[in-house]
Amino acid sequence: MAAAESVVDQRLRATLIGLSAVLMWATLGLFGAGSGAVPPFLLNALCFGLSGGLALIYLIVRGRLHLLRQPWRVWAFGTIGLFGFHFFYFTAIRNAPPVDANLINYTWPLLIVVFSAFLPGERLRAHHVVGTVLGLAGAAVLIAGAGGLSVSLEGTALLGYGAAVASSLFWSTYSVVSRRLENVPTEAVAGFCLVTSLFSALCHMGLEQTVWPASLVEWGSVAALGLFPVGLAFFTWDIGVKRGDIQVLGAAAYSAPLLSTLLLIAFGFGAFTAAVAFACLAITLGAVIAAKDMIFRKRRI
Repeated sequence: MAAAESVVDQRLRATLIGLSAVLMWATLGLFGAGSGAVPPFLLNALCFGLSGGLALIYLIVRGRLHLLRQPWRVWAFGTIGLFGFHFFYFTAIRNAPPVDANLINYTWPLLIVVFSAFLPGERLRAHHVVGTVLGLAGAAVLIAGAGGLSVSLEGTALLGYGAAVASSLFWSTYSVVSRRLENVPTEAVAGFCLVTSLFSALCHMGLEQTVWPASLVEWGSVAALGLFPVGLAFFTWDIGVKRGDIQVLGAAAYSAPLLSTLLLIAFGFGAFTAAVAFACLAITLGAVIAAKDMIFRKRRI
């Protein structure tokens, strides 16, 4: 019984660690706004370069550099997951109305919950689906309220919609398949970050005009992005999806756009509206319903 209880506690701990990634992703909007006019791929290259570089130094100091020796399939999987998601997301918001693209992209938490049903040892229950759909509804109202949906059927917009679908599929698939790679150490994410930084730099040179941060505040925002939402968050998310409750993580991920909006409001970048209030209620209720087993689990005597 003690062993079973220990497994449950380990699962809870890993879930809580994974949830810290959602909290860090909530700062994307605030730090992104503070980074100025730095183009997306350059920002990506700087942030992943910082996070991957610091993680590499950590591995060298701790004598764990050997953990980066992984099969080429693992390297391909990790790099395609991180870089592919960002590449298609940036392509989406460049070609489709940003609000529409963001809403389509934010189906990835729902897809994580659905795809998790195919994992060994996982069962998709009704409260997981209900909680996640409530979160999706809250995120939809929140994102639509930020700028209004403006569906377009022009050629470039269709490209953007397709890219948004691809970004959602990339991240949800990356998160779920990571569960099957539980023997790959989380430290390997350092290598994924470095390669993603390299590919982002190549995309920047081919697709964007260089604009560097113009002040200490902008450089500080870039550093904060690289340390937390585009850095540490990917390491804690890896722990969560590999060892925690992946359905709870998927449902709770809808709190990221909500918390991001609340932070922007707190720092004077927006106003509290009825849409935000509804999103608060729907996303919080959805997360509680999805996490019912974890929150209200019976303790064995």
